Parts: sequence; structure tokens; C-alpha cells
Amino acid sequence: MKEQLERIREEALKQIEASDALEKLNEIRVAYLGKKGELTSVLKSMKNVAPEDRPRVGQMVNDARAAIEARLEETRLALARRARQEQLKREVIDVTLPAKKSRVGHSHPNTIALKEVERIFVGMGYEVVEGPEIEYDLYNFEKLNIPANHPAKDEQDTFYINKDIVLRTQTSPVQARVMEQGKLPIRMIAPGRVFRSDEVDATHSPSFHQVEGLVIDKCITFSDLKGTLAEFAREMFGEDTRVKFRPHHFPFTEPSAEMDVSCFKCGGKGCRFCKGSGWIEILGCGMVHPHVLEMCGIDPESYSGFAFGVGLERIALLKYEIDDMRLLYENDIRFLTQF
Repeated sequence: MKEQLERIREEALKQIEASDALEKLNEIRVAYLGKKGELTSVLKSMKNVAPEDRPRVGQMVNDARAAIEARLEETRLALARRARQEQLKREVIDVTLPAKKSRVGHSHPNTIALKEVERIFVGMGYEVVEGPEIEYDLYNFEKLNIPANHPAKDEQDTFYINKDIVLRTQTSPVQARVMEQGKLPIRMIAPGRVFRSDEVDATHSPSFHQVEGLVIDKCITFSDLKGTLAEFAREMFGEDTRVKFRPHHFPFTEPSAEMDVSCFKCGGKGCRFCKGSGWIEILGCGMVHPHVLEMCGIDPESYSGFAFGVGLERIALLKYEIDDMRLLYENDIRFLTQF
């Protein structure tokens, strides 16, 4: 038994000494100290040893186990240190190299312009209201005083899903939906995406954004409209901005007008930006047509109001002096990071 234990101990220590990997050490541990290992087999055969010799043989087994375990742990620590040193050599960091920069995103020019518009009107007591982009013909046209066969339906080049459902051509349907609720007075803006069958070029797109506004209350006049939009223009384009209203026609407002702002590049003197006129067209507006009020359940004898609509992309193009609308949607990081 003594010779057998000496042999097991020597073989184990020799294999441990020759080990060059932690995985190999584990295999040796299992082979000699595991449940079916050689040293464990010796312990199981103790029943065949004479009772008076068992304490001495047991001590010999324990000594052999202790020697093997000690050498295993010593070699494990040495191999772990060596593996760590090799890892550090492989993964050495050159602190002289420039650091990787975090590329943090930011708002799109349209989003920046929209936040500015919302800030201005919310500051004047308006509510921001959104509505569906897929809309009923009833709300997109009829309740806005644009009945069937009206020329405006052709002018707006509408995308029809079927004869009753369209991709909205403006955000005005949101105004009709709010007016139907009958909660007066109303002070709201309706921003959102709209769709028209336009060819893509520097100033047109089949999908773009509008911000439309509506005020309904007693004793609202055109003066209120002019004062509100003049304040908006000053907040958006600068304190020295002046406004000019030109007669126009919209089916859902009467009277109607288009509003120009004085060129904020030349101060109205005339330049390339305003094509020498000193003025820049910015939005359409007017007093809400009495028939529109009636169709939405509001008494035009007691209430009046005004509405306006501006293209969000137009504001962004003007404010940031962008000369091609397509740049807003090409996702070129070189362009977008300028804002």
C-alpha cells in the first residue's frame, strides 16, 4: 500500500509539473482526487487493510492528498499569473492614441423649427392638437367648404385610398374635428405630416409638414388675425420683421389673405434671397367661413374666428437659408450636423 501511494504521489506531481494550462490541471485533479480518482480508490480499499494498520495507512493517504493539492494550487496560481501577463501584453492600451469620440445625435431642422413654432403659440395660450394622417373625405374636404366636384380637389392632387378615405392634404381636418366637439372658445395649432401628389423638386415633395392654427371665440376680427400673425413673425424671424397681407381665395376662409414677411436678410431693401422684392411669402390665412362654422355645429351669428396655415419645411428653409427642400430628407450627416 505504501509503495502504491508513493507511486500515485510521484506520478501526480510529475504530471502537475509538466502542465502548461489550467484545463490540464483540472484533468489531473479529477484523475487523482475525483470520485473515481486513484487516490479515492485507495481510500475505498481501506476495508481490506488490517484494523491496526488503518490509522497509519489513512495518514499516508492524507499526506499524499495534501501534497498533490498543495502542488495543484501552487501551479494553478503560477499558470493564472502567466495567463494574466500574456493577456495584458495582448491587450495593451496605447494611451497616446486619440480617444474615440461619441457621436451624439441632435434634432432635425424640421423638429427645431416645429419646437420654435409650438413655443411661440403655446406662449400665446394655444393648444397643440394632432389628428390622423389617413382621413375621411368628409373632414379633409366637405367640412372645409370643399364639396364634391370642387376645383380645389383637383388643385390639391389628392392621394385617394377609396372614394371616402384619403391621405390628408392639410392638417385642417384636425380643426374640423375639434370644432365638432363644441368646446368653445378654441385656440389651437395642428402640426403634422400631409400628402399631395407632387413631383419631387427643390420646393415640392409628395410628403411634407404643415402647421395650421385656429381661433374661435366671440367678437374675433381680422385685426386679431393680423396682430397674432405679426407677433408670430417677429418671434420667429426677428423683432424688426414687418408683415404684409395680400387678398387671396381659400374655400374655408372669407375673407382670405396670403401673408408676406419683410426679408430678414436685407431688411426689406431687396436682395437675392427675396428676389429683389423685399418681401417673402410665408403663409395663408383668413376668417373662418360661416358655412364651415355651421357644418361643425357652431352658430356663426354668435361666434367668429380665424385660421392660418404654414408649411413647416418653408419655415426651416427660410430660417436656416436652405435652398433645396430635398436636403431635409436625404439623411446626409454632413448636412444635418450643421444645425
